[in-house]
Amino acid sequence: MGVGGIRYGGILISKIHQLSGRIFDNMLKGRHIDLNPAQGRILFALWERDSIPIHELARQTALTRSTLTRMLDRLEASGHVRREGIDGDRRQVLVRLTERSRTMSGEYREVSVAMAELFYQGFTELEIEECERYLRRILRNLAAAEDQTTSEQDRTTP
Repeated sequence: MGVGGIRYGGILISKIHQLSGRIFDNMLKGRHIDLNPAQGRILFALWERDSIPIHELARQTALTRSTLTRMLDRLEASGHVRREGIDGDRRQVLVRLTERSRTMSGEYREVSVAMAELFYQGFTELEIEECERYLRRILRNLAAAEDQTTSEQDRTTP
């Protein structure tokens, strides 16, 4: 335990995020993939399931809708995704991969595998499963707290 009862999990996760993002970005540049890690997260979600509504993509990537919209603007401008209305309804928008993004999924996945090998170097399979189980619990806790905060703000907003 840290000084004054402070735990360091959040700080460690933040440091891991920053460092892994820099390493991942360098690996992508070495393969001439013009994405930052957050853009890759969006495409990764679409490689798992293409043609999904923006609200579902926001949930899968844990990005706010406004952040996601800005990133989709950039991804669309660079030819990676396209947004299409559902049955002419401009409020219901699906995000779809372009052929360009579909062809780069293999290389991106190779970099993701290399990152996973770095993450878990020296870990047993059991330790990896345990670590990921704990991380999922932390993610669920944070998502629930965000939902609660959002609900409270909605109730107090005039």
